[in-house]
Amino acid sequence: MQWFSIVAIYGLFWVLSAFLVMPFGLRTPHEEGETVEKGHADSAPVNFRPGKIVLRASLLAAVFFALYYANYVNGWITLEDLNFFGKPPVEDLGY
Repeated sequence: MQWFSIVAIYGLFWVLSAFLVMPFGLRTPHEEGETVEKGHADSAPVNFRPGKIVLRASLLAAVFFALYYANYVNGWITLEDLNFFGKPPVEDLGY
């Protein structure tokens, strides 16, 4: 596997991981007992920490990529394993 493929696949896993870990640990003003300022959304978090999200997403993406790379090297799951519908029927067109 080439290095830019590794970077691209890790980047895809990182974006997926960021969306997966983003909602964990966030608290709304109602949960914290604070008043909502005029013009602010009721659901806006009061303790948003982007550094923590980046760290968690990076670690989770590394785990996902390690599993992907181990599968790439060992061939545990291949395209043939993902064919859920069997072989397509052969149609005789009579040409």
